[in-house]
Amino acid sequence: MMFASFSTPPFILKHHVFTLQRRTFATKISALSLTSKKRHGHKITMVTAYDYPSAMHVARAGIDIVLVGDSVAMVELGHPTTQPMTLEAMLHHCQAVRRGVQQANNNNHNNAEPLLVGDMPFASYEYEDTDIALRNAYRFIQEAGMDAVKLEGGSVARARTARKLVEGGVAVMGHVGLTPQSISVLGGFRAQGRTAIRARAVLDDALRLQDAGCFAVVLECVPSNVAAAITESLEIPTIGIGAGNHTSGQVLVFHDMLGMTSHPHHEQFVPKFCKRYAQLGHIIQEGLQEFKRDVESGAFPNEEYSPYQMKENERRDFEALLAQDQEERETHHLAAAEKYIQTDEYEKLHLYGGDDATETDTKE
Repeated sequence: MMFASFSTPPFILKHHVFTLQRRTFATKISALSLTSKKRHGHKITMVTAYDYPSAMHVARAGIDIVLVGDSVAMVELGHPTTQPMTLEAMLHHCQAVRRGVQQANNNNHNNAEPLLVGDMPFASYEYEDTDIALRNAYRFIQEAGMDAVKLEGGSVARARTARKLVEGGVAVMGHVGLTPQSISVLGGFRAQGRTAIRARAVLDDALRLQDAGCFAVVLECVPSNVAAAITESLEIPTIGIGAGNHTSGQVLVFHDMLGMTSHPHHEQFVPKFCKRYAQLGHIIQEGLQEFKRDVESGAFPNEEYSPYQMKENERRDFEALLAQDQEERETHHLAAAEKYIQTDEYEKLHLYGGDDATETDTKE
């Protein structure tokens, strides 16, 4: 069977020359290219993003991997842990990220398209029946447009699940060390591998995942020397988060690294390992407060931001239409105003049981 060359020649139609724009694996980050990066000593970049606009920014920056993390539960949805995230919710966010990456790629062909990895959420893959995990993983690929999925943990059972997915044709990224989905078992968000026995256990977990066919492993919140030993022991890349500088690459959450929740007068919790590359929260607050001032003072919108105008003849016709029922509208307006004034007075008198309700009010 003959295959076309990757360099597509132009074709001519009615004296116009067209060149086909063909997407190839050369312009898309793949699991194999990540392994090659590790082998050649090139660091890998990964950013966790949850929505269309953040995915566009990450893709435009030329980041290697976009992880759609279940940490969206905490970062964007306000939950105390990642456990409330459902499969349907994760697919929703993955689809948004996929569209953002596609849009960025449509406007910029200079960067390779990042590898997209979807976090399989709590209770979507832990079953003894690994067919359940495979069915759910297929949804990330078919419905959400992900290139791979990520699983937490490196136990024998988890490695068996990872192997099932890989044999089913799904690329899998592993995750060891601190595994947030297991917070109930771990007793909180605690660093892992800080004793010799626990460090060796984390290494064994990573080796099991490699043997199961995972193309990369996230190392979260482990000592730097432990991460270095794991990275040296594995052929596949390691992606560190709070694991020092000796991993094959690094990952941070979009909101954390850009200071999205920062505020001039107080700071929201940000992990100790997260370097802030911007303080967007400060800028966001300034913008919102300026908007509030402009609206309250009447400065916004001015004529510059009121672009939609009627033609003069249409304006005259509209004013004539208004004049036809002006009396009726004024009567209706006065009746409505009286109604709302009365409602306001009830609130002021606390007739609905406020703390300073009068004795007469209480009896009524």
